[in-house]
Amino acid sequence: MSNTVITSDALPKEFLEVHPHNLYLYCKSYAASMRSNTAKAKTRAEVSGGGKKPFAQKGGGRARQGSITAPHYVGGGVAFGPTNNRNYNQKVNKKQKKLALYHAIAEKAANGKLFVTDSIVVESGKTKDAIALMSALGQRDVLVIKEMIDDKTFLAFRNVNNAYLIEGNELNAYLAAAYSAILMEKAVFEKLTKES
Repeated sequence: MSNTVITSDALPKEFLEVHPHNLYLYCKSYAASMRSNTAKAKTRAEVSGGGKKPFAQKGGGRARQGSITAPHYVGGGVAFGPTNNRNYNQKVNKKQKKLALYHAIAEKAANGKLFVTDSIVVESGKTKDAIALMSALGQRDVLVIKEMIDDKTFLAFRNVNNAYLIEGNELNAYLAAAYSAILMEKAVFEKLTKES
């Protein structure tokens, strides 16, 4: 299997005229959407106890208090604390998503880290063959993009630490930027550049 290194010259000019801020906004939005949203603090209503008035309203010379669950008490509730119904999603327009992907691809091409091959198939389904394929590229980690993933190739890449196999329709700017190199099938590359 021979790999062709794609340079910036081989990309349409739409890929090269994108402002990098689009990629930043998309990656920020992608990371925000992955947040688990589990931060939670109890309010004064949720802290146990506090049913009885701590001391009499009048006669003690102290400020009146209604409950020991109030925020200024040690062990009391938290005022305006985090709740787990917060929405972290950040909107990114469809056009901006496309521009972010274009910039991520152009960046890889500019650094000589975008590889295109006719077909990515590991007939044996063996991990060692997939590792050999990755070693030939000589990259730290690789995003492998196939038009349609077959069972044997999926099995071969499943346990490869420095490679992540996806189908062409799963490609997004975050994944393209996260991996140090991209290896894609010619059909995927042609579809991507034709859409621009």
